[in-house]
Amino acid sequence: MSATGATSLLRGTAVAGLAVAWAIFAHRNSVGGASGFSTALAATPIVIVAAILLRRLGHPLWIASGGLAALALLAWAWPQLRENGALLHYVEHVGTNLAFAVVFGRTLGAGHEPLITQLARFAHPEGLSPAKLRYTRQVTVAWTGFFIATAVVSSGLFLLAPAAVWSVFANFLTLPLILLMFVVEHLCRYLVLPPAERAGITDTIRAFRAGQQRQAPPPDPR
Repeated sequence: MSATGATSLLRGTAVAGLAVAWAIFAHRNSVGGASGFSTALAATPIVIVAAILLRRLGHPLWIASGGLAALALLAWAWPQLRENGALLHYVEHVGTNLAFAVVFGRTLGAGHEPLITQLARFAHPEGLSPAKLRYTRQVTVAWTGFFIATAVVSSGLFLLAPAAVWSVFANFLTLPLILLMFVVEHLCRYLVLPPAERAGITDTIRAFRAGQQRQAPPPDPR
């Protein structure tokens, strides 16, 4: 195995390990009692996302106002979050899926190109056939529907089922379902598209990186 391959394997193993560790932590925090530390740790992803969004506002006054409002909201909700650890993880789970649904779904409107079509163009810079255009749009619709359905099921289980049942779905089944979506899409691609148009996610990522390197400015000779 090459050094690059070994590095990729170690990176993938580390990411998988962190994902499993977080799922176990989130499940225990949702089902059992939540301490102040575990609540703070569970809130970390939301705080990071809020900080990124606030930074995009640009103006220091808006950033400061938004930051103070976020801190006030967190302080107000803190006692309830400590009493109901599942609530914070529910907000993260549903919020993440709805955010992905918006990212995919907004590209389906008039005047936009579907997200999967945009990604496919990196692997096929020569252009996409009508069949490929139709297929990538359908896949974008499928992913949008998947994330919406996941959020709906999560909400239904959170409101109607015991916390343990919701937590198993949110923390242990969501990622396998995403992987299953990739597998199903891979099979559909081989059934619907000709061999020349079956570029997978790995080919797309490789082509995207190559395109980024070509667009990068030359190094300053000074």
